[in-house]
Amino acid sequence: MKAMLFAAGLGTRLKPWTDHHPKALALVNGKSLLQRNIEYLQQFGIHDVIVNVHHFADQIIDAITQNKGWGSSVTISDETDAVLETGGGLKKAAWYFEAEKDFVVMNVDILTDMRLDDMIRRHEAEQPLATLAVSDRTTSRYFLFDAAGRLRGWRNVNSGEEKPAGLQSVKDYALLQQKAFSGIHIINTGLFPVMKQEGKFSMVDVYLSLMDHYPIQCFDHSGAHFIDVGKPESIAKAETWCK
Repeated sequence: MKAMLFAAGLGTRLKPWTDHHPKALALVNGKSLLQRNIEYLQQFGIHDVIVNVHHFADQIIDAITQNKGWGSSVTISDETDAVLETGGGLKKAAWYFEAEKDFVVMNVDILTDMRLDDMIRRHEAEQPLATLAVSDRTTSRYFLFDAAGRLRGWRNVNSGEEKPAGLQSVKDYALLQQKAFSGIHIINTGLFPVMKQEGKFSMVDVYLSLMDHYPIQCFDHSGAHFIDVGKPESIAKAETWCK
């Protein structure tokens, strides 16, 4: 199985580090987020990885080259001209997964000890279009799942916004469970032919546009370590358990 690491973001929450460096190279106990996630994937037998780059792209490419991919075969998806967000970035890299059935996608700025192999086994057994890692934790934005774990919507609890429009009128609306997305996906390559968005767009919008026609399910990893290393204070927290 192959994987993609999303590393093209501007990392504005991680300033001042990202004024001069990409967030992918932010250090946790002396090891970059990029290296940590490449080594995380290696634990589950994944050694072929594509990394999209935009903000300080040259620094990421140099780090991968100098460290020989930390033992993995790393390919660059160059978004130097324009950052494409998660959906556009994945679509640009679709060629990399042509010979695959399923593949893993991760945000580079998360750290977790979640059992990725358990998530892969679940995905392969049930064969949805995508499986999304989620947990019960406090955030402002949630995916909404029905009792069977199938995606039904999205909610911003701060603004009250929900998607799709009219969600409250659907059957069993009150029973929908809100789960925080962890930035890890396992995706069937059948997604690419039905991904109609173009240019710069989010994977959230892709999933919401497809959920009524294709199964998109959750994998709840509540209880595993998980840190979104998007802010400077998160790095200090990550250093308490990432050695």
